[in-house]
Amino acid sequence: MSGDPLNFDSRPELRRPVLILAFSGWSDAGSSATTAVRYLTEQLMANKFAGIDPEEFYDFSVQRPQVRLVDGLTREVHWPSYDFYHGAGIGIDRDFILGVGAEPHLRWRGFCDTLLRFTRECKIGMIVSIGAYLDEVLYTRPVPLTGFSSDANLMKELELLPSRYQGPTGILGILGDACRKNRIPNMSLWAALPHYFSAVPNPRGSLALVLKLAQWLGLRVDTGPLERAAAEFQNKVNEAVNNDPNLSAFIRDLKKREFEQ
Repeated sequence: MSGDPLNFDSRPELRRPVLILAFSGWSDAGSSATTAVRYLTEQLMANKFAGIDPEEFYDFSVQRPQVRLVDGLTREVHWPSYDFYHGAGIGIDRDFILGVGAEPHLRWRGFCDTLLRFTRECKIGMIVSIGAYLDEVLYTRPVPLTGFSSDANLMKELELLPSRYQGPTGILGILGDACRKNRIPNMSLWAALPHYFSAVPNPRGSLALVLKLAQWLGLRVDTGPLERAAAEFQNKVNEAVNNDPNLSAFIRDLKKREFEQ
């Protein structure tokens, strides 16, 4: 057994911190959730200060380390990891911790125990996880958002449809259950993306998640670049639909079924 998988590079002073998490993989359709967290990391000029060592939680034959050239000469290995970044809220008395990385392949309960220990050491008051999934939704409509929370009043405040999903789950489902058992306030926010487009990344999903987080948490960020990326993506989708008779027919049928409901 290796040493402690939780590593701190520094210990910043935190003001009423909120932890926002995303995982690439099963819960990240269109890379929308991880793109949203990385966008917030850039906007808040957040710095990495901690991480979870991958040795116990990742299968390196599934997600292989990457070799990169440094200065065109030195070969450097970059391992999969789960990293935490600290960014100060602008104009509010609150800090944000942003967690991003791949969904672990192994020992999910151990990973969640490590993550919850991280929340205790940082005195985090709320865990917010974000994800995205594929569904039969119209690409011409605003991106639907669903979620669930340990606080029923929060669902009403955010005007979110409660998730009715039952079935196989990912690390976010396991983490939500661990939060419930440990009585840690948590919120999970999900964007629904059209299943008939597999383009990655999908900035429309990222924009919907960022806008809802900004509205709720008082995040002051410039969404202009993400809005432009979403508009460009929408134009490409419109062009693809117009050039594909079968896809156009499917979407007309989807609109008809939506109208009849």
